[in-house]
Amino acid sequence: MRFVTYTDGPAGDPTDRIGVLSGEQIYALTPGVTLRGLLGDDGERLQQAGEQALSDPRDVIPLDDVRLRAPVPDPPSVRDFMTFEQHIEGTAKLAAAEIPPRWYEAPAFYFTNPAAVLGPHDDVPVPPGSDMFDFELEAAAVIGLGGRDIRASEAERHIVGYCLLNDWSARDLQFQEMTVRLGPAKGKDTSLTLGPVLVTADELAPYRSGTAFDLGMTATVNGEVIGTDRWDAMHFSYAEMIEYASRGTKVRPGDVLGSGTCGGGCLAELWGRQGWDAHPPLRPGDTVTIAVDILGTLTSRIVAYRSPHASPTTRPMR
Repeated sequence: MRFVTYTDGPAGDPTDRIGVLSGEQIYALTPGVTLRGLLGDDGERLQQAGEQALSDPRDVIPLDDVRLRAPVPDPPSVRDFMTFEQHIEGTAKLAAAEIPPRWYEAPAFYFTNPAAVLGPHDDVPVPPGSDMFDFELEAAAVIGLGGRDIRASEAERHIVGYCLLNDWSARDLQFQEMTVRLGPAKGKDTSLTLGPVLVTADELAPYRSGTAFDLGMTATVNGEVIGTDRWDAMHFSYAEMIEYASRGTKVRPGDVLGSGTCGGGCLAELWGRQGWDAHPPLRPGDTVTIAVDILGTLTSRIVAYRSPHASPTTRPMR
């Protein structure tokens, strides 16, 4: 099944509803029900709610009549991994470096900002102080069943489904702040787009291949294809990512685990391989589209960041 979170109220109405997307129609669940509220088991409760909505919906609403939100608008946490070797190798060239041996030993990740989650219809602002704005094409797993110290052999049943993730990146801010060997922080925490739908894990099972799924991934800017990859090119599986993430701590229902950028899935990799003039950074007015077969398509418009209070916080060097 494909679940969506949406609002069908007036502009500015924050009330969310969820439903099952079938064709171009949304079969709505009872008002007040949230996706996170249906998680916490092995997916049975969400499955039953979806079947109930399809057989006896509260409403049937055309997809074009609603504003989609992120499938999980308020994840408890977002861990973003780096699992595509081609991407790591390409971006390392920016620093004339090679892939660190440690990368092959464990699925590295960082925590990003759950408060920055945007939906499929939201514009994406250029972060304050950035002149090198970039996108990142990823596929994310959403935790349905929480746990601690989960073995990889048992981890798949903890995944309720998958969705697209665009990890927007202010590369100049990211590169500067990581010179102190901490971060990324402000280079990453302004926006994170999720959506358009949560595709339940069972729907992807026929495409299982290696570490992931035999499905194509494509990124375009203003209609120009920047790069393509295959989802099963991941070096680590989601099961291995969950095992590592849950070691000594918890993963919780609704947690998001990003795959990391696929090969060719960002401008930084293009800059690393072809030079800084290969493509300009993102600017207001640009349109970025990322797509993964079965998961769908996310198209985002880049806009200027507008705030009377945003200003640089760096101090001049003494």
